[in-house]
Amino acid sequence: MTGITHCDNVDGRQDPLRLRPVRAGGSTMKRRDWLKSAAALLAAGKTVDIARGDVPDHLWHGYDFGPGPQVPDRLNQGPFGIDQDEGWYTIASTTPARGAVRNFGLGLVGYTWEEGGPSLAARSGVETLEQHVESLAGLPFVDVLYIRCDWRDVQSRPGKLDLHPIWALTLDAAKRHGLRAAFRVQLSSPNIQPGRLSMPDFLRERVPLVKIGRRPKTSSFEFIEPRYDDPAFQKAFRELNELLATEFDNHPRMEFVDLMMYGFWGEGHTSDLPSPFPDYLTAEKTFVDMTRAQLEAWKRVPLAVNTQPDISRVGNREVQDLAVRAGCWLRSDSVILDEPIQIEALANRPPWLAVIMEDGRYRSYDIQPLHTGADGVNPLESTILHVLDLGANYWSLWTEGANLRKYHEKYPDGLRALQGRLGYRVRPSWIWQRKRHGSSELVLAISNDGVAGVPGVLRISVSERSGELLRSGCLDAGHPFGGRLRLASLMLPPGMEGREVTLRAEIETKGGVRRPVRWACAQPLENDGSLAVKLKSRSDADWRKNV
Repeated sequence: MTGITHCDNVDGRQDPLRLRPVRAGGSTMKRRDWLKSAAALLAAGKTVDIARGDVPDHLWHGYDFGPGPQVPDRLNQGPFGIDQDEGWYTIASTTPARGAVRNFGLGLVGYTWEEGGPSLAARSGVETLEQHVESLAGLPFVDVLYIRCDWRDVQSRPGKLDLHPIWALTLDAAKRHGLRAAFRVQLSSPNIQPGRLSMPDFLRERVPLVKIGRRPKTSSFEFIEPRYDDPAFQKAFRELNELLATEFDNHPRMEFVDLMMYGFWGEGHTSDLPSPFPDYLTAEKTFVDMTRAQLEAWKRVPLAVNTQPDISRVGNREVQDLAVRAGCWLRSDSVILDEPIQIEALANRPPWLAVIMEDGRYRSYDIQPLHTGADGVNPLESTILHVLDLGANYWSLWTEGANLRKYHEKYPDGLRALQGRLGYRVRPSWIWQRKRHGSSELVLAISNDGVAGVPGVLRISVSERSGELLRSGCLDAGHPFGGRLRLASLMLPPGMEGREVTLRAEIETKGGVRRPVRWACAQPLENDGSLAVKLKSRSDADWRKNV
């Protein structure tokens, strides 16, 4: 039998509002049982707020997540038939770049702050916080600096942000080193319990707190979770979200922001402990509403949703479905130890979404316990290389700058492989010029040598050497996919034959934000990452003719 029991207050009193499903036979009450209970209440004439989304487990491969981002001024992407041909010539071609190509939407992520704080050296006083941040930012293979902190580290009073010094240090280092930034604010973390909570102290007396149990093998105390659905929590959460978006949604260095999700580290779970909610429907509605609030507040910076399965029964499938349809990127906190359901989802996501991966098993990057196996690969390198199997865009490097440097010196192959294939790597592989309608048309074959699709919409522009824009337009969302190519054409104004033009790429994301993309080709590029191309003159004798 599945029953209902009281969940204790922190002070030991029982509260009838704190009801949770009792585990029976090793599993919590099923969704259908809650729906039956809701149906019975409805039949009795009582009002029940049932969540509108009811997303079952499903394969991500072939699943309809909607059409993806809207494509403004779509380029003609073929077919380019022979009946359109009035003469053409291959005027240029490119080959893949070697090594790292820094662009928005991909890279290696150094943590200036994680759930335990900064590096071990900084925590022990061996190095200052400034030295710690600089040791990460100065690594030649770091692209993004990331902060994962608690709510209390960004706000200590209502109506205002009180950012920990790590924020200013991180953003300053990103600016000086030409890096980008990202962050997550945790609404809950087991790392600072007992005694402290992730939410700021000014909320502790306003929001009901629930003991959810202890983990005998790892703790002697009961973990505490807030009642996220409480009006005081919800009001403060919305204020926090608005304050953060006001500060960072237009920040030029901000790459992505993790959704603030339920539970430990904001990952969507409380391990094997129950949630503090009275029932599943309350949990689901709460976090679907909180997701909507974040989607509405962040209009420019991409948000990332964790793909954690719904082990705590708080509506993760509904949150993920809502987030993906709104264009959120995906992230997961493990690679080798991930469940099959997460691996399938990440690998078969909509191609216009980026994936951010991390794995805490070897977060220290300590080379001492790592031993190369008979295959010539050490355990950490195996983990790193599996990121490419997923077609991911980012790999997280955690906090230990000194260890990272030593690891890269001794075992460079894994990180070098990421730098050469991670994310998307686009270039105009073939460039054709065609005679058409009394003018010239450029037809491009845009190749992607990376493992992921373009995280957004790729815009291609052709300009005169003076910088004057001639034509511009977009490929379909996500194209070209990883390891594939996409054709597109741009009609030029009359009289451009024999002149030199430049081809430039940008990524468009939500809010119409455009970010420059450097072509990932071995051929020399302009300072802005564009490629210069010389057009054929109409007098050239080697134009091919129709047969």
